[in-house]
Amino acid sequence: MSRKIALVTGASGGIGGACCERLAGQGYTVLAHGNSGFSRAQALCERLRGAGLDAHAVACDLGDAVDTRRLCEDILSLWHGVDALVCCAGVSGTGLLTELAEEDWQRILGVNLTSVYRLCRAFLPGMVSRRRGAVVTVSSMWGRSGASCEAAYSAAKAGVIGLTQALAKEVGPSGVRVNCVAPGVIDTAMMAEHSDETKALLAEETPLGRLGTPAEVAGAVSFLLSDDAAFITGQTLGVDGGYL
Repeated sequence: MSRKIALVTGASGGIGGACCERLAGQGYTVLAHGNSGFSRAQALCERLRGAGLDAHAVACDLGDAVDTRRLCEDILSLWHGVDALVCCAGVSGTGLLTELAEEDWQRILGVNLTSVYRLCRAFLPGMVSRRRGAVVTVSSMWGRSGASCEAAYSAAKAGVIGLTQALAKEVGPSGVRVNCVAPGVIDTAMMAEHSDETKALLAEETPLGRLGTPAEVAGAVSFLLSDDAAFITGQTLGVDGGYL
């Protein structure tokens, strides 16, 4: 039996990389996407292949429509589609909305939200025709509650949740499932810009008393892709230690 194909965007980041490791270990052929961190995605794939797993790095600027179309066409040509789509790619930005340049607004929405639309538009038809497949989008707890000085990020991640719910209803009759995970404060490189004091405060505000790990988010993603979640679709699973 041929391996199932999983495309994981944002694989150069902590959560995306952990998803790649988890899925490769479960027997998927993993397509690990990277852009500015493409070398990290390549290094991850080399390590996974060294462990006897099947992983390939793919490069694309998901904020660019033409480049995203090229990536999708390449994958459809070489692998004929995907069985699992994990949309982890994201960029953030902080500051007052009144000081946010429109190009930054468009960039944040483009990578976090519009890329999900483009990827689903490319790969859902194959899943529907085969009557199998699953999508997991990655939002954020700020997509559920909003974060001060992160208006664009919060809006984009809220849009991911809405898109997930709509697509679940749209493709559900074909047996294709679409779910979302909404991580809380996860100990990734994105947290490096915060001071130890800020991270300690966030841990204190989390009922479980600590930051989450990328592997814990990957575990939730893996579950939602698995047959154990065969009757789950249109849901947003908070992986936030009880923060919300």
